[in-house]
Amino acid sequence: MKEKLPRWNLQAIYPSFDSDAYKTDKQRLQTHIDAFQNKLSRAEKQELSERMLLDLIACFEQAGDRAENLSAYTEVIYTTKTQDKRALAEINEIDAIKLPLGACAVRFRALLAKNRSLLRRKSPALQPYRFFLDESLTKARRQMPCDMEDLACDLARSGADAWTRLHAAIASTTSIVWDEQTGERKTVIALRDLAHHPDRAIRQRAYHAELAAWKSVEIPMSAALNGVKGQAVSLDKRRGWKSVFEKSSFQSRIGEKTLSVLIDALEKSLPLFRRYLKLKAGALGIEKCSFYDLFAPLCPTNADGEAAHAKKWRWGEACDFIAARFEEFDPLMAEFARKVFSQSWIDAEGRAGKIGGAYCADFPLAKESRILVNFEGSFDSLQTVAHETGHAWHHELVKDLPRFQALYPMTLAETASIFAETIVLESALENVNADEKKALVEGSIKDSCQVIVDILSRFYFEKALFERREKSELAPEELCAIMLDAQKKSYGAGLNPKELHPYMWAVKDHYYNYALPFYNYPYAFGQLFSLSLYARAKDEGAPFAAVYRDLLANTGKMSAHALAARAGFDIETTEFWQGGIKIIEKRIGEFEALLDS
Repeated sequence: MKEKLPRWNLQAIYPSFDSDAYKTDKQRLQTHIDAFQNKLSRAEKQELSERMLLDLIACFEQAGDRAENLSAYTEVIYTTKTQDKRALAEINEIDAIKLPLGACAVRFRALLAKNRSLLRRKSPALQPYRFFLDESLTKARRQMPCDMEDLACDLARSGADAWTRLHAAIASTTSIVWDEQTGERKTVIALRDLAHHPDRAIRQRAYHAELAAWKSVEIPMSAALNGVKGQAVSLDKRRGWKSVFEKSSFQSRIGEKTLSVLIDALEKSLPLFRRYLKLKAGALGIEKCSFYDLFAPLCPTNADGEAAHAKKWRWGEACDFIAARFEEFDPLMAEFARKVFSQSWIDAEGRAGKIGGAYCADFPLAKESRILVNFEGSFDSLQTVAHETGHAWHHELVKDLPRFQALYPMTLAETASIFAETIVLESALENVNADEKKALVEGSIKDSCQVIVDILSRFYFEKALFERREKSELAPEELCAIMLDAQKKSYGAGLNPKELHPYMWAVKDHYYNYALPFYNYPYAFGQLFSLSLYARAKDEGAPFAAVYRDLLANTGKMSAHALAARAGFDIETTEFWQGGIKIIEKRIGEFEALLDS
């Protein structure tokens, strides 16, 4: 009997679109924005005082929290029902209501730029917002005149935002005939899940079916990607960003020097991962891995020496396992995880109309999170649950802070989630037999290969995409060619060059996020930073849990460099990143020894 997987309960957020709570909050959002506009208008006509600035910040935070709460609710409904017309209509309505908030933000930053002398004062009252105010001044130098920013924000609803939703709708519903006799169809999401299947023939068949499915929708997908990136190129140029890297590193709070040394460290690690892929090919009994072998499980053998299926985790078993592993590191983290699992914060069931992948949505008014996953019983799937629960734990630690002290960049968000994965994996490795350990160690390296090698291929692809998109739109075949070049550059001899994945530009929704270019390297940042944190946790033992909580609680108050320094690390050196890679290298050595034994 197939296990019934949970769907999330959203009652504590809003009971429905027609509920009084939802309708009231829409009205309150409008009221907050009107109040913010009025306060800005008065402040723009006189000399700004400290009291007026604090009042403006409080009003800005109030409007921002309610806008985020409403938007997150509409999005979680839409991403589980991408054909729900009401959900799409509500997304559009909330976008329309909060549209003036973007213009208010522009006016607020312009007001700060005119009153720099006030900001230079070492005021105790302004000190908690010092980092936010400094970032706002940088943004003020990188924004167009207020009326143009207002227009750009308005046009985005029918521009980049609409292209993003088109991608989500197509990616969640595109399917192809899988069984000619029965007429059974599989979505591209279901086909990608088969990349974990132990039978190589099925993996290969699913891979070719998936490519054919993406081929059938390549024209609207390429139009969506061209639309998103075209808007980004045009606006970034008008806003005065020197390059997309300057903008991305600012958003990540890392600086271009850190980005440079991080990419350099990733590139230097490539021979290590090619060695791993060669070992995996040998373990699978093939000459060289193809793209569809990247997620292939190394199944343990039974008493007769025959391949057995990898362990399948039941939902409740997976939740108990994660909570028990968290308990070993921090009882408070475990207690929170049990709350997440028991109070229906997770939608784990894969179904038609629901997007693939996983995410964690935060609701600042409810002070809760909701997690979307597509749980299929593998250890990888269990790790995804741990990953997203790590995000929710991060939000739990900042939920009571004022908004502008709680907003953290993706680099540090991914550190929290990957650290949670690491806790689960490292503990799991301590209590398994040799066959199971081999599978888990390989699974860990496989994940690192994705986070470093595949992420690097995505970085190369997006870099080339921005360079080319500045000159013209790109046809589907051009996008495929760029993707293949990027994969060859990163995977090199590790994969069969004739069986790569030219349509990864359509698979990954990250490319369609207008607001966050290079939604890729922060995962590598998080992976290597979290490994360094975990190594320190092993050295320091139980007391490090409190240090870690403090670290996450401060992610919205300073740059990633300052936060890392708080933990005793210098992320602007190649040596720091190589420290995390050495941990992965040790695992690859362990994997090789397990294969030999």
